[in-house]
Amino acid sequence: MDTIARIHEEIDSLSERRVELWNALSRGREAALVEELKALDARLDELWALQRAVRARIRFGERDEIVRRARAEERLERAA
Repeated sequence: MDTIARIHEEIDSLSERRVELWNALSRGREAALVEELKALDARLDELWALQRAVRARIRFGERDEIVRRARAEERLERAA
């Protein structure tokens, strides 16, 4: 859970910065701010995906283990 907490903290801080950028852009368009906002949005997308992956791993287990179980179930179904 420590990892999820750290990811969430980074999401929170980047979200706050995004609000600041949008407020600054509302006063006038600056290319540097637009680029920073795009980079920030991309990083937020990565963090949300990472958080979903970590939660899935906690809930369902490691990917290799899931694949191994699925293949074993598939072999049992074919044998039946």
